[in-house]
Amino acid sequence: MGFFTPWFLAGAVGVGLPIWLHLLRKHRSTPTPFSSLMFFEQHIQSSIKHRRLRYLLLFALRTLLVLLIVLAFAQPYIQQKVLPLTRSGQITVVAIDNSLSMQAGGRLDQAKRMAKSEVGSLHAGERGQVLAFGSRVQVMSEITDDHAPLNAGIDSVEPSDARTSYGELARSLRSISQAAHLPLEVHLYSDMQQSGMPANFNDLRLSADVRLVTHPIDAKAEPNFAVENVVAPRRVYDAKKARVLVTVAGFNNQKSTRKVTLLLNNRVVEAKTAEVPEGGRTSVEFLSLDVPYGLNKGEVRIDAADPLPNDDNFFFSVERADPRHALFVHEPENTNGLVYFKAALESSGESAFAIDAATADQTANLLPSKYAFVVLSDVGGLPPSFENLLREYVRGGGSVLVSLGRQAVARARVPVSDARVEAARYAGREGERFQTAIGLDTSHPSILKDNRWDDVKFYQAIRVSPGTARVAARLSDGTPLLIDQQMGEGHVLVFASTLDNIANDFPVHASFVPFIQQTARYLGHLTEGAPSMAVGSFAELRDSKQKGAAVDVVDPKGERALSLEEATKAQNIQFTMAGFYEIRRPNTPNELVAVNADRHESDLTPIPQETLTLWQNTAEGSPAAGGSVQGEQKPLSVWWYVMLAVLALAVAESLFGNRYLSVDKEAA
Repeated sequence: MGFFTPWFLAGAVGVGLPIWLHLLRKHRSTPTPFSSLMFFEQHIQSSIKHRRLRYLLLFALRTLLVLLIVLAFAQPYIQQKVLPLTRSGQITVVAIDNSLSMQAGGRLDQAKRMAKSEVGSLHAGERGQVLAFGSRVQVMSEITDDHAPLNAGIDSVEPSDARTSYGELARSLRSISQAAHLPLEVHLYSDMQQSGMPANFNDLRLSADVRLVTHPIDAKAEPNFAVENVVAPRRVYDAKKARVLVTVAGFNNQKSTRKVTLLLNNRVVEAKTAEVPEGGRTSVEFLSLDVPYGLNKGEVRIDAADPLPNDDNFFFSVERADPRHALFVHEPENTNGLVYFKAALESSGESAFAIDAATADQTANLLPSKYAFVVLSDVGGLPPSFENLLREYVRGGGSVLVSLGRQAVARARVPVSDARVEAARYAGREGERFQTAIGLDTSHPSILKDNRWDDVKFYQAIRVSPGTARVAARLSDGTPLLIDQQMGEGHVLVFASTLDNIANDFPVHASFVPFIQQTARYLGHLTEGAPSMAVGSFAELRDSKQKGAAVDVVDPKGERALSLEEATKAQNIQFTMAGFYEIRRPNTPNELVAVNADRHESDLTPIPQETLTLWQNTAEGSPAAGGSVQGEQKPLSVWWYVMLAVLALAVAESLFGNRYLSVDKEAA
């Protein structure tokens, strides 16, 4: 027996109270009337006789009552042996982690062997199910009491390049429990990687009828090296050699040196050595990447010699192409807009577009379909034939940027879009000296990365009725500044001011360059993209113009990633393995996508045991640490039994006390 609060035992000194009541009580003699005391001898009467204990049974009851009250406050408990928990209809779930980190040192094979041993221990009639999980959960078998399909499900678990997600596993277990309406005993086989924990611990919450038993597989913080990231251009438009920046990371490692190799199309370009600090990162720069025309497969490798070789290389794709041509139409006397626009595009050093300039009169014999997009910079009038071609060009998917200035005042309509021109807004000395841009729609592609227009001053703007078009920016007086109108499959983007520094000072601000570059990519349908993507990410396969057309996707193994039905209907694809995916669309150049495993998997640090215990205890009413096993000792409080004894003694003491007190009264 033990006590939860042993300090209350000091209250046992209260036993002195019944002793005082029975032993130290005063003796009272009954006075007898007598005529004279002169013949009596005076002496002291002994009190020993009166100090003897009386009513021994009542004394014992009162003493025991005090002791039991003290014992109750000390909260006694006894150790009880807990028998194995048996639950009717229980389902044994075998969950196997097949993420990237489980490929280190044969961990996945060990997990599968242990899972088969658990299946073999199931008795006749006991049902089970096999799950595999990484970033998402896969059901490998149905719920059955037949060992054969359960073992087959374990054998079919294949290693993947996905990231561990214990939050996704917990969500799936809650769903299975709710659907089956039966208790689950989940046996988790994983390396218990700490990076797989969700940001919110509440995502790990288990249902009340789920019992989690963890089986750590070689769970220790082993040293590991990885190519964490590669920064390289997605597209190259000139003959200059490209720059590649590599980050090499070490996890739980000592300071060491590693060889870093840059490859292009499986050919070694250059190799360097890098010193990786203890538990840190280092950068390596390559300036010798000479990219040939077309799609190219880039790769960076390190000679790590660690237990996880799958993160020792990093894939990236780079494309060499010639710049696409764009048409810039302006008035003969106004070339400032052309100068600023062209300078903004070329400021990056690798412009994806080459500007062909023409005056409004020179456009009569031009075909807009030859250009990636068309810019109309404050033109007074266009040849009717060219303007009609522009409308057809936009409806077919082309894009036009229209900037408005003093020439637009004379026109009642905006070129191509035919939006109504309401008035010209001037900032004069008698009122506001200038207007500023407010209410920028930062989700618009032209403003996505540049929402700092607060210091730009607009002296003149043309007020255009936007109708149902999207207004991406307004001036402080409410005038729409940037209007995006969709016509058919294309867009007409109206900028209600000029592209020079006369009607505004936009070109001399830092926000002008990203605005022009992002607008050019948007109008030219150029998705810059990243040189690589992570396993588990998605890519769009088709747009509205390609609806119904077959899209072929070849995975890193050289196999078709889509079925015939998916090739004609699927809107996107999820990349499930590391390597290069080739996407082939009709009437569109092929796309090469490099995919890499999430580098969170490179850190093999396991979850602390305290955290695992907290996770197992999130199921209300489930035993701690994955459930009770045979022979486990558990403290059982006997407080209520002591209080029942106190109550019984209190009743007995009251009865005996009344009895003895009544005898004393009769004697008196």
